[in-house]
Amino acid sequence: MGIHYDYKSKRGERAMLKEAKRKARLEQRKLKRKSSQENKEPEKKMHDIGKTITLEDLTNPNK
Repeated sequence: MGIHYDYKSKRGERAMLKEAKRKARLEQRKLKRKSSQENKEPEKKMHDIGKTITLEDLTNPNK
């Protein structure tokens, strides 16, 4: 009989495996994208443009 008779009979099985692999890759990409967004450092807050910068603003490490 050979491999040729087996090819079409397994078409649905191969399609399901291919779809499962594709969904798994998409999930991995989503998780990777989500984790990379969480790992970003928070942006430093800028000074208010209308406020004048004082010596205390420049030298105080807690601000």
